[in-house]
Amino acid sequence: MSERRSGFERRERIRRRAEFQQIYEQGARIRGRYSTLFVRPNTLEMGRLGIAATRKLGGAVVRNRAKRLIREVFRRNKVAPGFDVVVIPKRELLDASLTVLEADYRNLLERRLGHRR
Repeated sequence: MSERRSGFERRERIRRRAEFQQIYEQGARIRGRYSTLFVRPNTLEMGRLGIAATRKLGGAVVRNRAKRLIREVFRRNKVAPGFDVVVIPKRELLDASLTVLEADYRNLLERRLGHRR
């Protein structure tokens, strides 16, 4: 059996509702053109990602596409080690290229995390 190599591991995911709630309440909100981010420090050496794609975004196919794009951006840009990031996609995200999404994600995080360091 071949080993499945993924750049986005299970331990890098935020899955529990209670964790999402904690990040919403205690984290910093950053509004961007394509998404809204909630960022909160964690006690881990890695960054973790949560995605909140609601029905307001569209049907299941649309929401799943948005989640795939966000996961790929996160996988390519590990710019927030030690932070939990929850991404709430906006409709505009679906029409943007991956390159544009990556630049937007990096800029939002660096703008916020730059103030802390």
